[in-house]
Amino acid sequence: MFTTPALDDDDAQALLAAARAHARARGWCVAIAVCDAGGHLLGFVRLKGANPASASIAPAKARTAALMKRDTKLVEEMVNGGRTAFLSAPGLDGLLEGGVAIVVDGHCIGAVGVSGVKAVEDAEIAATAIAAWRGEPIGTTPTSTTTP
Repeated sequence: MFTTPALDDDDAQALLAAARAHARARGWCVAIAVCDAGGHLLGFVRLKGANPASASIAPAKARTAALMKRDTKLVEEMVNGGRTAFLSAPGLDGLLEGGVAIVVDGHCIGAVGVSGVKAVEDAEIAATAIAAWRGEPIGTTPTSTTTP
């Protein structure tokens, strides 16, 4: 039997709070989603001024990162590189950068997805939130594979 760590509602709220703080500090109007390993939504917020479409895109990015067990930047690169089969894969509709997988002890336990600014900035918000949740100093280069 496998035993894997899992995100709970307190984790989701902490991730949302850290992402919200990072986005607000930069004046970025975004939507932020946190999902579990199965791509199920655990938490969501759309900041004042964020484009309404971002409310659909952020959860899609989080779901795709969780189900693919990798950041959506890598998925986007695969699609741009010619692996277009992902375009028709069920449940994978957040194929743009901005979804960051949360990996603990080698297990993807969920993801944070952000939408509303440039894709690289969406990913920055998500990665910074994960680093804060892990207790890593802000300003370091957060990765999706560091264990808390």
